[in-house]
Amino acid sequence: VLGKRKGWPSESSPPHNLPLVMLGTGILWFGWFGFNAGSAQAANGAAVQALLNTFVAAAAGMIGWMLIEWYRDGKATTLGACSGVVAALVAITPAAGYVGGLSSIIFGLVAGVGCYFLIGLKNKLGYDDSLDVVGVHGGGGIIGGLLLGLFADNSAINSEPGGFQDGVFFGGGELFIDQLAAMGSVIAFSFIVTFVIAKVLDATIGLRVSEEDEEAGLDQSQHAETAYNL
Repeated sequence: VLGKRKGWPSESSPPHNLPLVMLGTGILWFGWFGFNAGSAQAANGAAVQALLNTFVAAAAGMIGWMLIEWYRDGKATTLGACSGVVAALVAITPAAGYVGGLSSIIFGLVAGVGCYFLIGLKNKLGYDDSLDVVGVHGGGGIIGGLLLGLFADNSAINSEPGGFQDGVFFGGGELFIDQLAAMGSVIAFSFIVTFVIAKVLDATIGLRVSEEDEEAGLDQSQHAETAYNL
């Protein structure tokens, strides 16, 4: 609906300030503790486990992305490290209160490596995704949701069994099927509703600025200011 940025993909648009990327990633990482551990709505063992899983998965995601980046490209980058952290944070979110600490390492590694490859889909399929939301957030969410169906472990959270369904690797099976159905439903619902909303906005107030405004930059054309005066 919106279309590609002018000049993409022939013109590269890397992040303009890597220190700010690192700062933002650190703030996200810290804030995610409240997001996941706070979901327990109590200061209890489940909250502690969720906080631990969040931290460990994020660290593993950073390592996973950097390793595959180093293996394939010869260098590990700061941007890659930050991307791995965010991918793993997304992946562990649906499972933070339902898996053990060792499983969270697997979540992080799989998300870091998996999302590294998923962001390449935009070049193969030809869609523009300036923030790699599809590859990192969409891909990370799907990876985490499906891995939950494999690694959910009631014994890691509850002292007594029966609190929730175990994953395939811990004696369950139905949860993985449920997660598959949930992923499909969420993807279909999100795509259809977002497409309809975008079409309505495009037909009424419009979604895209003019080529002149895009060329000048939205900071200048929409806000009459720029981040840098060089």
